[in-house]
Amino acid sequence: MIMKNPITTLSYNTFTPNVTHEENLSIAQHLESGGVLFLPNLAFTLQPTETRFLSTDWSDGKSKNIYLRGNERTLRGAIGNEAEQDEIKLMIERYASGANQLVSRLFPAYMPYAAPANTTLRCFEAAGRKSSWRKDDRRLHPDAFPSKPTHGERILRVFTNINAEHKPRTWKVGEPFADMASKFLPKTPPYRAWQAQLLNKLGVTKTLRGEYDHIMLHLHDQVKADLDYQKNAPQLTVDFPAGSTWIVYSDQVLHAVLAGRCMMEQTFHVPQDKLYSPQTSPLKQLEKLLGRTLKV
Repeated sequence: MIMKNPITTLSYNTFTPNVTHEENLSIAQHLESGGVLFLPNLAFTLQPTETRFLSTDWSDGKSKNIYLRGNERTLRGAIGNEAEQDEIKLMIERYASGANQLVSRLFPAYMPYAAPANTTLRCFEAAGRKSSWRKDDRRLHPDAFPSKPTHGERILRVFTNINAEHKPRTWKVGEPFADMASKFLPKTPPYRAWQAQLLNKLGVTKTLRGEYDHIMLHLHDQVKADLDYQKNAPQLTVDFPAGSTWIVYSDQVLHAVLAGRCMMEQTFHVPQDKLYSPQTSPLKQLEKLLGRTLKV
């Protein structure tokens, strides 16, 4: 089905662009309304000695990614001697710094409240990867995580294609969040506080899951499980070329990763009250569809 193109292209070619206040507002409005910001000229430059890390040979085989976790900043998922792992960590930290500078320039109102989460190096090919349907990121979905309730915080992600073979990262982008939610909300089971308390007590969730996260997780699962929706829902295929960067709220933008390898990613958690337009968030859209306030 044909859908409105959600992608806006920005010409910035540095992680520290000069952005006017009017541009800040316009860019934020597009992003927070479920759009994708595409920066085709913004590359992350590797040092000559770092190119060797664009290989799955550095994976420990236990994780599909190499990453630094949140504030902990311990390197995970990688093998190599101490010096090699230190070099991988420095490369990933340099990307984290660039992504943080970019977000602070594009969305100054988010700072210092946007909390950096994982910084990730993804070198495995997305096409053909085997997984369960629930973990299959080749299916359209909004991000939601079983063990990590967001409590209404937004999931902001900066991606950069660093493929040395100049191959694109291929995505599908789906219909607006509210259109999807209106289809699947009637099928979502009711929230039970006792179930959330039990899951938290058993350690299934890191914090107590509220009704908002309950709904978001079920929307994620229902969308992925519905093969007719996956095939026939409005969607757009997009190639993000090597040497380009793109930014999305992945809890709002329906997305699927079809192909590509060697990508950097930085995740931020943004509080609801620091958004430029909180009314466009998934939380507020769900409350509007349900006609009531949701507990986060």
